[in-house]
Amino acid sequence: MTETTSATAMPPSLAYTGSDWFDPLEEAVRLQVRSFIEELLEEELEAALGRGRYERHGMASGHRHGRRPRQLVTTFGPLELSVPRARLRDADAGREWKSQLLPAYKRLSHRAEALIAQAYLAGMNTRRVRRALAGLFAGRVGKDVVSRAWQRSRSAWASWQQRDLAGEDIVRLILDGTVVKVRLDKKATAVSLLIALGIRGDGQKVVLAIKNMGGESEAAWRQVLDDLATRGMAKPELVIVDGGKGLEAALASLWDDVPVQRCTVHKERNLLAHAPKHLHEEVKADFTDMVHAKTKAAVLAKRIAFLAKWKIRCRPVADSLEEAGERLFTFLRYPPEQWRSVRTTNAIERLHEEFKRRIKTQCVLPCAETAAMLFWALLASGQITLRKIDGWQSLAQPPAELDLAA
Repeated sequence: MTETTSATAMPPSLAYTGSDWFDPLEEAVRLQVRSFIEELLEEELEAALGRGRYERHGMASGHRHGRRPRQLVTTFGPLELSVPRARLRDADAGREWKSQLLPAYKRLSHRAEALIAQAYLAGMNTRRVRRALAGLFAGRVGKDVVSRAWQRSRSAWASWQQRDLAGEDIVRLILDGTVVKVRLDKKATAVSLLIALGIRGDGQKVVLAIKNMGGESEAAWRQVLDDLATRGMAKPELVIVDGGKGLEAALASLWDDVPVQRCTVHKERNLLAHAPKHLHEEVKADFTDMVHAKTKAAVLAKRIAFLAKWKIRCRPVADSLEEAGERLFTFLRYPPEQWRSVRTTNAIERLHEEFKRRIKTQCVLPCAETAAMLFWALLASGQITLRKIDGWQSLAQPPAELDLAA
């Protein structure tokens, strides 16, 4: 007779518990974090009362009356805090002191809420988020907590989309789109995320809008531009674009007198598309040598040489360069220290690359709105940071005239 034994399946939340998985370093850090938070609460209360603990000199604004336990779930795990209590004197009667650092009913730190929201944005449902984070939060996070964190993120995203731009002092605008795959009607579908990146007068880059659209048509871009204008953004002094026909048509219908710079990187791709493959390296070398010349005169001279050479070698390449006209060389109207930031839409391209690097493990995002919201969340959480543009010190300098025929 064979004896059969059945093994009891271990819950996922307990799979990595026990002495083998105990980390004394993390436990020590957790204790230090708890002590640090309690010290901050003590300092906040001392400031409210006007004197330190056990001090008797001077007139206090109230009196202490014990402590109470409080639980706070952080990215270091759940913490059991001992929060001081006090009564503050008012004109009529005393009132209970309320901490601004740890508001009433706050059970999750901002980082913990962001972690839950990011897991949700990545396509996990409430149950999976709770299971995935059970070990970190020691089972203290239920589905209601996950739902609240998600709703708070959605509210913050909605507020960001509607925020007033009148005070942003935007002097330049960079516009570009990227394509991501999302799930629509149970099928993987490519949708466009249209990004508007502004440059403030102090040179700081700031994302102004992230819109999910079906494509980069004139109507789609006009909707983005109208939204910026409606929210109070003034007409920019310069717009940098990728050269798409829909975007240029939308700009012409709204700001036909604003200088436009076409991205030289996108134009290089256009030139290569017009040339046989065996000429790609030569076309690329000539174009790079032209747009990266050190002076305005050198750029214009190399342009003439480029056209003369490629009208003979491969006419479609020369025609493609002439099609861009002065808009490809608008950067020459500005000081040379700004050329690097004016020539291309690379400021947005870098955001696209970082965004796609973060989501590369996900073949398809849950929906189009989630894709736009995730892009925003990476910025809002500080995982993607923006710096000032090159040459920002001379932004106030007016542009010079440019004549390619001269």
